[in-house]
Amino acid sequence: MVITDVERSDIEFISKTIGCKPVAHIDSFTEDRLGSAKLVEQVSMGAGRVTKVTGCPNEHKTVTVLVRGSNKLVLGEAERSLHDAFCVVRCLVKKKFLIVGGGAPEAELALRLEKFAKTLPGEAQFCVRAFAQALEVVPYTLSENAGLNAIEIVTELRRQHNEGKAQSGINVRSGKISDLSDENVYQPLLVSLSAIQLASETVRMILKIDDMCGAI
Repeated sequence: MVITDVERSDIEFISKTIGCKPVAHIDSFTEDRLGSAKLVEQVSMGAGRVTKVTGCPNEHKTVTVLVRGSNKLVLGEAERSLHDAFCVVRCLVKKKFLIVGGGAPEAELALRLEKFAKTLPGEAQFCVRAFAQALEVVPYTLSENAGLNAIEIVTELRRQHNEGKAQSGINVRSGKISDLSDENVYQPLLVSLSAIQLASETVRMILKIDDMCGAI
């Protein structure tokens, strides 16, 4: 079977799957560059056909997910959902810890930083306090996106964390603050760590800029 018009982005994936090596010229077409598979067939999918390769030597290294939809909007949404799911798995593989979501980690960290700022002298106190206030943007934005009153929700969230309820977060279904551990609302720890780290690095880069010149 001869297959033409293979996308360049698929060449690396196919090579890794069947154990072959890409060949740019016929003179380089040698036995050591060949791969193997038990079955290669064309399968009808709706109005088109796809090439299906099964029985590959590296079965547990690659997999293909075929996404179908009535239009490009549905396909795009399905692709984003799959990408988010893969990112969650990737985060859990890299750092095997879960924390509650709903803005609870940011609210608790902001509270701890506010208390820590009071123990610092001079300008350092204002810097730590500003960092704490910036963290509250996360629950504020979350409540806005859920169609809730952001000021009331964040105020109530701050009050409950002051009372020691560290697991309290924004429940977008009920529109209230609740214990998200009881609701099984969790997220990978690496998500929050990466967001805080990248945001901090961005601010540090901006603060290093002495002046800005407009380009013509």
